[in-house]
Amino acid sequence: MIEIDGSQGEGGGQIVRSSLALSLVTGKPFTIRRIRAGRAKPGLMRQHVTAARAARKISGATLSGAALGSTRFTFQPEAVQPGEYRFPMTTAGSATLVLQTVLPALMLADGPSSLVLGGGTHNSHAPPFEFLRDSYLPLLARIGPQVDVELIRPGFYPAGGGELTASIRPASRWQPFALHERGNLVEARVRAIVARLPQHIAERECATIAARVDWPPGALVVERAEGTKGPGNVVLLTLHCENVTTVFSGFGERGKPAEQVALEAWQQASDYLLTEAPVEPLLADQICLPLAISAHLGAGGGTFRTTALTAHARTHLDVIRMFLNVQIEVTDAPAETVEVRIRG
Repeated sequence: MIEIDGSQGEGGGQIVRSSLALSLVTGKPFTIRRIRAGRAKPGLMRQHVTAARAARKISGATLSGAALGSTRFTFQPEAVQPGEYRFPMTTAGSATLVLQTVLPALMLADGPSSLVLGGGTHNSHAPPFEFLRDSYLPLLARIGPQVDVELIRPGFYPAGGGELTASIRPASRWQPFALHERGNLVEARVRAIVARLPQHIAERECATIAARVDWPPGALVVERAEGTKGPGNVVLLTLHCENVTTVFSGFGERGKPAEQVALEAWQQASDYLLTEAPVEPLLADQICLPLAISAHLGAGGGTFRTTALTAHARTHLDVIRMFLNVQIEVTDAPAETVEVRIRG
């Protein structure tokens, strides 16, 4: 039984999700204590409970103590079963993070799976749907597993009500991975999306970014999301480079000017373009787990360049080391970047 301190490092919900994902992959049970102990509202939130129950469902696991607000639970997995699953969530908790909890194990299952997930699809502090589809999953496909996702309906905080589907086809053979150069910028585009809000909000957001770039007018698009449960606003700035696609986002909130929302997305993209790193911080955090699984399988693991790792990413790597016997090296690289190497 692996004992995990949920307050270590960054101390957030990533420790819960990573522990569940790695337990499913390895079959190793764990107990986690002091979950989110340093947060204003300690313990499990709805999306963490949904993730734990989803992990139980796909593996027939024994799960005890995983309730809303709980600061401790135990998880003992059995064999993961591919199939068709639904994981609804009545709140705006992130559906993409629930998917990423069960995805690693289903990528290793002995057959394909299809999932329907409900909740929030465009939340601050979580990867939006477009990050998953356009940035993360294409890199995953280079390693081997093929995952297709479709947005049925967006869900924004606080109403939620979104829905997405995922089709997972495990790979018979995983490939080593390397990403050291991002290549030239091929295309840049901005989507300013509003749901149940005035269109001028999205127009102001596009105008704010247009004043700072020389991209063609067609690269900045205003969209209205239909059929949502509640209001919402997001700016998605996508950079398609030769070797990698990155998605940066800014989220609207009550009282936050549209210009500030746009600048949040633009500042992330601008900072990224000032570096030579092909992998931005959020993507660096997400790609570490499949590379560690690749190394664990003897498939070569992988290496990539990024900027300095965030506390979130370093905590994620610490949890990986608890479950997998892999070597993780982080070394300085040219142009103020670091190289992350994960191998068996």
